[in-house]
Amino acid sequence: MRPSPAKVIPWVVAVLLTCAVVVTAPDERTHGSPVAQLLGDRQLRLMAPAAPGGGWDQTAREMQNALQDQVGRTEVHNVTGAGGTIGLSQFVRHQSDPTQLMVTGLIMVGAVKANGSPVSLDDTTPLIRLTTDAEVIAVPKDSPIRTLHDLTARMHDDLHAVSIAGGSAGGAEHILAGLLAQAVGADPAQLSYVAHSGGGELLSTALSGRATIAISGVSELEPQITSGQMRALAVSSAQRAPTLPDVPTLRESGLDVELDNWRGVVAPGDISPEQERALEQALLEMARSPKWREALAEEGWGDATLGGPEFETFLRHEQGRVSDVLGEIGLG
Repeated sequence: MRPSPAKVIPWVVAVLLTCAVVVTAPDERTHGSPVAQLLGDRQLRLMAPAAPGGGWDQTAREMQNALQDQVGRTEVHNVTGAGGTIGLSQFVRHQSDPTQLMVTGLIMVGAVKANGSPVSLDDTTPLIRLTTDAEVIAVPKDSPIRTLHDLTARMHDDLHAVSIAGGSAGGAEHILAGLLAQAVGADPAQLSYVAHSGGGELLSTALSGRATIAISGVSELEPQITSGQMRALAVSSAQRAPTLPDVPTLRESGLDVELDNWRGVVAPGDISPEQERALEQALLEMARSPKWREALAEEGWGDATLGGPEFETFLRHEQGRVSDVLGEIGLG
């Protein structure tokens, strides 16, 4: 027997009202926060200045998820090329717009120098450093190179014959390749380095055997290493990577080399101090959230949270340090 319309209609209205409360409650919680007041009806847009699949893209996607409770839906978009400097050149056009954010890091610091970019991170507003990610040196599973000692012997004998697949010119992988060359007594200017604009392209080269070795972030190559498609020789961090506990560090393997890739977030230049504080607060809260902590564990990233003036000081130091290293390996 069907219930009468008089009984159904009040029930439907009650359900709709309940659903409305469930849907709008998160918005009501965020409307009082400084970043919600800053955005108003606008949506936060987050640029990953590289192709999908790489570390910047992974960072942006995890941020999109972790920021949802504070700002609602965040749009992530990719701009590919030149170690992030193409994206940077587009990003600086959003001057004074606090709804635009960009993921950045060590790779971009190096690429600005190596590519002679007319714009730099000095044209942005640094907000926060978020993560560190060790680099891993790996070879295809069928490679005759079994250990780091095998690799360093080859590099010492004929550096140019050892082709290295890595990220953009001047980036973390290129810097690490130069440091490895120095450590084995070879001339870094003789590196045979194959640059890639995104993690997907690098992975294709690495798996195909078109390069002798691959250097990339642990989080980018870990799936292929754990599946047996690639063999890891060493990681670049001071401690072993949590997601690759059986892989030794470079120092454990006898090379006095250490390098951590870091990633952070910047806003456009000329935003107001109030807007800068609101964005920094939102990102610091995100970095403490359970969603972000889960992302760190799943990706194997180190927590390197650093905000405000401390991050600005760190960034200036990194620009000087990277410039010196690139000069030593012939990219200054």
